[in-house]
Amino acid sequence: MFLTISTTGSAERPATDLGFLLHKHPEKAQAFSTSYGTAHVLYPEADAERCTAALLLEVDAVALVRRGKGKGRGGAPDAALAQYVNDRPYAASSLLAVALSGVFSSAMRGVCAARPELPGQPRPLRIEVPALPARGGAELVRRLFEPLGWTVTAEPVALDAEFPEWGDSRYVHLVLEAATLTLAEALRHLYVLLPVLDDAKHYWVSSDEVDKLLRAGEGWLPAHPEQKLITSRYLSRRWSLTRQAMERLELVRLAEVDDSDVEEIDNAVAAESESESESEEKPTPLALQRREAILAALRACGAARVLDLGCGQGQLVQALLKDPSFTEIVGVDVSMRALTIASRRLKLDRMGERQAARVQLFQGSLAYTDKRLKGYDAAVLSEVIEHLDLPRLPALEYAVFGAARPRTVLVTTPNVEYNVRWETLPAGHVRHGDHRFEWTREEFRAWATEVAERHGYGVEFVPVGPDDPEVGPPTQMAVFTAGTVKEEKAA
Repeated sequence: MFLTISTTGSAERPATDLGFLLHKHPEKAQAFSTSYGTAHVLYPEADAERCTAALLLEVDAVALVRRGKGKGRGGAPDAALAQYVNDRPYAASSLLAVALSGVFSSAMRGVCAARPELPGQPRPLRIEVPALPARGGAELVRRLFEPLGWTVTAEPVALDAEFPEWGDSRYVHLVLEAATLTLAEALRHLYVLLPVLDDAKHYWVSSDEVDKLLRAGEGWLPAHPEQKLITSRYLSRRWSLTRQAMERLELVRLAEVDDSDVEEIDNAVAAESESESESEEKPTPLALQRREAILAALRACGAARVLDLGCGQGQLVQALLKDPSFTEIVGVDVSMRALTIASRRLKLDRMGERQAARVQLFQGSLAYTDKRLKGYDAAVLSEVIEHLDLPRLPALEYAVFGAARPRTVLVTTPNVEYNVRWETLPAGHVRHGDHRFEWTREEFRAWATEVAERHGYGVEFVPVGPDDPEVGPPTQMAVFTAGTVKEEKAA
């Protein structure tokens, strides 16, 4: 396998800076041992105006078969000859991608101790791969690389130049050119997309491949138009790993849309130092009272199919499962960390078949409409709205009341007037660091009434916790019921 990386420069910014970036001296030819052969790095040309680094990977086909325990990349133990006579020594594949990450690991991470300013500098780059398997042809090569800023030349390689009537092979001669791109970005593109185009890997794909994909895809994969195809092929079409990667990529996308960090969005779980067992051992009495009030309201309205929107660590879902009258329970949260804890709390992996059929958890943002939320008897937004910025509330309002339209919606939120009763809460502070607002009873009633009128719901208000004669209850709950406004007007 053969690949070259070229750049141009000037006297002020010599092209030989490529040697610093790759951590390989242009005047030396170096060899590196890999699990499947030997990787050679050499520089066919190196001066101030132009520098080219070449990676030549010599594959030991026998070692490859031995490490694969005789089954090879295709997993066909009876195809013995095919394990030794194949295209792997010549065509770019996951073998070359692994060699790139091993030989140029510092460059791929964007690290240069000798010249720390270099990795962040975009530069003109030209990458050439003489033989690249492309399952999907030259058109797929363009669809994968062009959105990343590359000018792509992908010339199909004929099966036999002397017999053009045989047509083209599945290989292309690839040339990528970019006017301004960092070397680290270029290497990460190749690391992911070479095996994607080959649509095969020479090693067993396990869960750690998801982390590798997300690391290499940082900054470009979440917004790539072929994200799903890239993810599926990179993970060898293993649907469970693909789903896990897509969920994590969606979290990154939501963070970018909100112009915030992933950690800010994935905040439904307390800091990692506070373990799940600690939070379970010290439930606040108000949290228990809130769950009991919600369960009572759901039973009163006769709901059987219930959505817990913003389910967090699954405490309410767990309580709902204990009552057989709730036949279908769905927990939704934007935080994958919270959903993972909820899954452990519910013991979904050890749950009986009948019980497991009643519950499901999935990731979703309440700021966007989601067809999966339609058709339910009731939806619960328990201590959720105060975690949103006020300008985002109309989006949640439409997604729940306008698009999903459950028959009953329960909304609970803190009553800020009651905060004066918390001795440990400093004056003027909200109850949780992530609360964007906390409403008075009048403010909550005004919002809930407007929402009900806009979407054809009736609304009643229920105190949760001790109802203080001066400042009201610690938690306020609104019970929305669809259609009651219209019925009252008709009467």
